[in-house]
Amino acid sequence: MPLSAAFRADLEAAVGADHLISEPEQLRTYDCDGLTGWRAMPELVVLAGSTAEVQRIVQICARERVPFVARGAGTGLSGGALPVADGIVISLARMKRILEIDLASQRIVVEPGVTNLDVSKAVAAAGFFYAPDPSSQQVCTIGGNVAENSGGAHCLKNGFTVNHVTGLTVVLPDGEIVELGGKALDPDGLDLMGAFIGSEGTLGIATEITLRVLRKPEAVTTQLAAFPSIDEAGEAVSAIVSAGILPAAIEMMDRLTIVAAEQAYHPNYPEGAEALLLVELDGITVQVEEDTAAVDRICSAYGAFEVRVARDDAERALLWLGRKGAFPAMGRMSPDYYVQDGVVPRTKLPAVLRRIGELSREHGLLVGNVFHAGDGNLHPLVLYDAAKGETEAAKILAEAILGACLDAGGSLTGEHGVGVDKACSMPKMFSERDLEAFERLRRAFDPDGIANPGKVIPTPRLCGEVPGPYRQHPLELIGLAERF
Repeated sequence: MPLSAAFRADLEAAVGADHLISEPEQLRTYDCDGLTGWRAMPELVVLAGSTAEVQRIVQICARERVPFVARGAGTGLSGGALPVADGIVISLARMKRILEIDLASQRIVVEPGVTNLDVSKAVAAAGFFYAPDPSSQQVCTIGGNVAENSGGAHCLKNGFTVNHVTGLTVVLPDGEIVELGGKALDPDGLDLMGAFIGSEGTLGIATEITLRVLRKPEAVTTQLAAFPSIDEAGEAVSAIVSAGILPAAIEMMDRLTIVAAEQAYHPNYPEGAEALLLVELDGITVQVEEDTAAVDRICSAYGAFEVRVARDDAERALLWLGRKGAFPAMGRMSPDYYVQDGVVPRTKLPAVLRRIGELSREHGLLVGNVFHAGDGNLHPLVLYDAAKGETEAAKILAEAILGACLDAGGSLTGEHGVGVDKACSMPKMFSERDLEAFERLRRAFDPDGIANPGKVIPTPRLCGEVPGPYRQHPLELIGLAERF
């Protein structure tokens, strides 16, 4: 139902009329995140400017039981920031202040609207950096990174967002403000912060975030290795890690993504490669030199026809531009693409990539593969043309690829989250008791179910309801199903 005049008036009093968006043409800016196949129009968008304003907005929503969805830059790829019908979006884009830099403790405190890359920029002159680096790091925000437990190319060695957040100020779904953690690396008590990070906005809204920053390494080398087949590249990845070498990053691209990246950015990738590896090593100089030579030997032994090291920072940046810009570069290959995010055991990479090739041929759609090979986090891009009615076929193929990941002993997501896109696939990975446990945890934080409803957990397990305030499913009405 439409939001009441009193509800709107209270929100206006909380943030000011200039920070409410209600015009239909402006609301369309917020009707999806980076997964554009899912869209819904919110009733209202509220631009919060502080923890106090977020608290007041959430208190008003809790009083009226109006569902809300927190949103950062909207770069997510699982529909996690998809609005809810009859609900509001709480935008955190105005909250982009760096509140404290404490280099003695290697900590920085930021608001959720600060971009990922700006954290590293803020401490770079002092010789520090922030390790998690999603490909969208120039625009994605720390609040969204916390919600999704984002990763990135360099998380193989340094870990994901959860390994670099030490403290949170959180507004719970009833409007209460709580402090989780602090500046200590391992605080006492229950790990509620670990439960919150990666909860995709279903447990509350983080409004202040304390991050751990690291010292820049003494030496860094970036190697490119070109292979005649994906199988050989995958085997080389396993051999590198089995040799006891822990790179900061090992990234793989297949021929389709190599061509797209070369056309878009001209990084001078080798011609004729069916697969490329980018291997970055960092640490003390002597160890990096030894490991660089070892990686060269291993890649050559597994069939690489070219192995080279970036000569300087400019060449290193260009090599990485091709990899980190691979998603947008695919727009040169297809009018539309569907990004998936699954994980497989590293040793299963060659077999799963072969299976993806088989599925691509079976469904008649091309698939480009670009991914974090070191930890088996795949990002297949299903290419399709919506104008030709191929959208549903692309979704079916993407789900089949996730099935191949699960069959190999992997998981549904590595860093993009479940959101609305994969909620109906959760029972394929988790038992009914698992899902009930997840739901109990969620209800402990949000008993009224107003924080980002319809995401992550399929409720009811039918996956047929419309997002928004709960409506009984027809099968419930006739007694054949019940809500959990």
